Amino acid sequence: MDYRLLFLCAAGFLGALVDSIAGGGGLVTIPAYLLAGVPPHFTLGTNKFAATMGSFISTAGYAKSSKVNFRLMRIAVPMTALGAILGVRAVLKIPQDFLYPFVSVAILVVGLYTFFKKDLGKVNSFTTITKKKIFFVSVVGFALGFYDGFFGPGTGSFLIFIFIRFLKFDFTNASGNAKLINFTSNFTSLVTFAFAGKIDYLLGVPIAFFMILGSLVGTKLAIKNGPKFIKPIFLIMSFVVFGKLLYEMFL
Repeated sequence: MDYRLLFLCAAGFLGALVDSIAGGGGLVTIPAYLLAGVPPHFTLGTNKFAATMGSFISTAGYAKSSKVNFRLMRIAVPMTALGAILGVRAVLKIPQDFLYPFVSVAILVVGLYTFFKKDLGKVNSFTTITKKKIFFVSVVGFALGFYDGFFGPGTGSFLIFIFIRFLKFDFTNASGNAKLINFTSNFTSLVTFAFAGKIDYLLGVPIAFFMILGSLVGTKLAIKNGPKFIKPIFLIMSFVVFGKLLYEMFL
């Protein structure tokens, strides 16, 4: 019995479950790959392969429950893909180290603001679609797509927070729309890793199956239980991302 594969499948299930609710699944899966002895480049590529399968299922689940506004996102999706392509290309030329302090502070601010703003994301107050909102979401998609391709940690948390704070979505609708953007950047990065030959499909296929299961469970829980269920998990993942970035920055 391949205990390494069982361990990675369990980590994939848990990571996808958390990611489908509030983002941050990579904090579970990437350390698991490295702990199992998978080389770093193959860790990133194989994780993107499995995570993309899971995020597709999660996006489909939110869409089926009308928690994704495709009219609002129609330009944001291609802009996200463009941003992710440029981000992946940039990371091959520019060191990431300088981003740690900035992103650490940003994710901490997001977590603290969400914690102290008790009514944030409880009610869906999003109203009409305007050209201004479509432009705003497209800029956000491009920027976070680039960030996800270049660096990545906290992408889901940033997206959910932005959709709640500036578009007045509740946590459930914010998670659904964020998942569509996240899936787009994941898929774009996946294609890049595939062309580079950095995916271990013998590991990736079975892990993807368990990540799909995790995404199904997490999405159903999020849609069924709503903002009161999502908000505490979002807060936990925000502070965990902050802790991870702080740890890597100093150690």
